[in-house]
Amino acid sequence: MLFEGSLSKWTNVIRGWQYRFFVLDPAQGMLMYYTSKENMAKGEQRGVVLLKDAHLGIDSEDDSTFTIRSNGKTFHFQARDAEERQKWISNLEDAICLNTVNTDNISLSNTAVFQHKIAETDGYLQILIDQVKELEQISSQIQDTKEQESYNRVVLSAKRVIEAVKYSILSLQLAKVQMDSNNETKTDIDIRTILVNMNINKDEILSNNNEASAITGQFIGRTDKNDTSNEQNNGIDFIALDFHAAVKTVRQKFPISSYSSSDDDNDFFDADESIDVSVFSPTTVQEQADDKVTMNDNPINETTPPSDTQIPFEIYESAYEEGLEEELAPIDGTIISHLISQARISMDLTKITLPTFILERRSFLEMLADFLAHPDEFVNVTDHQTPRDRFIQVVKWYLSAFHAGRKSAVPKKPYNPILGETFQCLYDIGSSSSSNDAIAKDGPVSWASDNHVTFIAEQTSHHPPIASFYAECPAKHIQIDGCLWTKSKFLGLSVAVHMIGDATLTLLDHDERYVITFPSAYGRSILGVPWFEMGGKVTIDCEKTGYTANIEFLTKPFYNGKKHQIIGTLFGPDKKEFCKIDGEWNGVMNAKYSDTKISEVFFDTKKTAVIKKTVRPIAEQSEYESRRLWKDVTYYLKSKQMNKATASKSFLEQRQREEAKDRADKTLKWQTKHFTEAGELKWTYENKLIKRLKQ
Repeated sequence: MLFEGSLSKWTNVIRGWQYRFFVLDPAQGMLMYYTSKENMAKGEQRGVVLLKDAHLGIDSEDDSTFTIRSNGKTFHFQARDAEERQKWISNLEDAICLNTVNTDNISLSNTAVFQHKIAETDGYLQILIDQVKELEQISSQIQDTKEQESYNRVVLSAKRVIEAVKYSILSLQLAKVQMDSNNETKTDIDIRTILVNMNINKDEILSNNNEASAITGQFIGRTDKNDTSNEQNNGIDFIALDFHAAVKTVRQKFPISSYSSSDDDNDFFDADESIDVSVFSPTTVQEQADDKVTMNDNPINETTPPSDTQIPFEIYESAYEEGLEEELAPIDGTIISHLISQARISMDLTKITLPTFILERRSFLEMLADFLAHPDEFVNVTDHQTPRDRFIQVVKWYLSAFHAGRKSAVPKKPYNPILGETFQCLYDIGSSSSSNDAIAKDGPVSWASDNHVTFIAEQTSHHPPIASFYAECPAKHIQIDGCLWTKSKFLGLSVAVHMIGDATLTLLDHDERYVITFPSAYGRSILGVPWFEMGGKVTIDCEKTGYTANIEFLTKPFYNGKKHQIIGTLFGPDKKEFCKIDGEWNGVMNAKYSDTKISEVFFDTKKTAVIKKTVRPIAEQSEYESRRLWKDVTYYLKSKQMNKATASKSFLEQRQREEAKDRADKTLKWQTKHFTEAGELKWTYENKLIKRLKQ
């Protein structure tokens, strides 16, 4: 019996989801698709997926997408919702079973469950890591020595469990690949090689601590805690022995074909696309030795980067035009091989290389400026008369900022700023001038007036890579400054980017300072179609008024649940809750006030226009301003000339290495341009508004 309906199918031609009408014929073992139902009636078929020996795949973190792997090729589909996807999955499973004779293959349901369990394990691992960190913080605050020792034993045992789980996740990932009997290219990887790649030391991870061994045994299926017949075989040994007994070698296979489908009329299946390994290049400058002295303002290496010298500045400008970034196709297996060969779970990703094409066409410094994409909300803080109303407005501005920084649903990585790099821009909020323009011209952007919101950022440190930033509006007597740096972690099926640092918003007329922290970002489903979310707890505190806010960015649960949710609680000086906030940080957020019991829309990102920043033309920028510094990389990424983009980026990174070496040889100390040191790993803008007003 035929089953038909509409789905979206990923196409590699335009790099996106396209509507298609599908007809499933179980008797013939085919899933046929057409550009429309009308063309189906005309017999104008666009493609076919053969279901004999095919495999279904589902994404546990996205309840609408699924894949079919057939004849060594993978097709990606998207249903309207989870219910519709389940209908297709059920009918496809029946059709595949009907047409699959080979009983040696692992069942489809087992494969799907296996994939789901890997994702689930990865999520629980992150929860466990977070809980252990909290235990460590509690332990450090305990005065009683015996009680502290008890906490430390629990923490030590838990860390051993974490290492065992890390090992298991990567082993499961590699084992999952072996399930596919259609693999034509297989690489044997000895279990010891995996241990080396993950930097796991068995002697260091697992000791003779009985408590730890018992806990670890539970995680790997060792249920008999009283069995002491083989005490020398610790948790990792059990994993290795069981794995070797079941599979002599772990086979790692990555598909040759692109995951994206080609819609050329003559193409029956997805077109083969080989991955050019030359597009891989370091996105980091962390490979060099730590340098505690840094370069002078004048660049040492005057050699020009490998660029097309005839490119006019107008073309460079167009490469920076704001708009939606192209979506990434599902990541090809060759790239996965490239990444996994370098990464171990919980490894800092600044230590490995990443493919150039996943870069976002802007520097991290410019990305920080998007936090002021609603500058009117920023300056409106000063218009409120009471401390409570000002605090509420600070929270509203803060929550309004995050959606503007994400130009694509797919996680992409901005450029790592070069030491000494700067970025300047302004936002025109259309208000009238109310103070001396000279005050503004002495500030971060010399070509601004006092009613503009101006922004400046500078890469003030290389190890760690700290970006310092500052913004102000002289007419409103408001300023904000802070320092941030990112620490990225490889989690197996996802990537975590933790934002370290804070910012301080100051209302000069009220002498109020609001200290703000920032959430972490996560790139999920990196072995399929990656997607982005934010997670973690943040705080906003005003010491003078006593108002505080606790806000949590919720990550999507494994089962059901919605993406991009937040919950927030606002407290008054009496520490009593007076407002609850919930909703989506990239959608509609609602607030309910305790005293009035009134619930209202707090902020709607869909209906509130983003104000575009104004950046000085590239031709007028100095050599180390972001857009001029990265102009070649940006242009070549935009025009999809990946080899040239890689070469241009490598030039900048190599120049930085040479400058660092020269500084070390001459024992020179780095001199920042606009920020001065204000403590450990902290810089502050040198010519703040409050300082200029006093003068």
